Amino acid sequence: MSQIYKFMNGDELADLMKSGKVPQKDFLVVDVRDEDYAGGNIKGSLNQPSAEFLMNVDGLVKKTKDVPVVIFHCALSQVRGPKAARIYAETRRNALGKSDIPHEVIVLRDGFTQFQVKYKDDPELVENWDKDVWASDWS
Repeated sequence: MSQIYKFMNGDELADLMKSGKVPQKDFLVVDVRDEDYAGGNIKGSLNQPSAEFLMNVDGLVKKTKDVPVVIFHCALSQVRGPKAARIYAETRRNALGKSDIPHEVIVLRDGFTQFQVKYKDDPELVENWDKDVWASDWS
């Protein structure tokens, strides 16, 4: 079986977001952080907390069946992001089967933690950023 998802780095995501492609139509960023969601997020992303992901994945597949690129991340993209990407890809394959469009399931390498380090000051890429959250948790 081929790899169920692939990885993308922060620069590649930034390029995609600034390419003129339309969020939630041409691509969707799914943030699976839970209580650590506070402090900022990738602009236009959809928060689907990992603690509830299994209960909501069917709805996410229905919502994104026409989206060709779905990108998952958590804080570090080491556990929750890749797990959600795998569950999503398997659920999408099982639900849509041969009727599915060509698509990619991607994990943002190093998660939001590293993305915000580089792009926190770019309002096209990051929104709701709170320096107090990051100063206390990540300094």
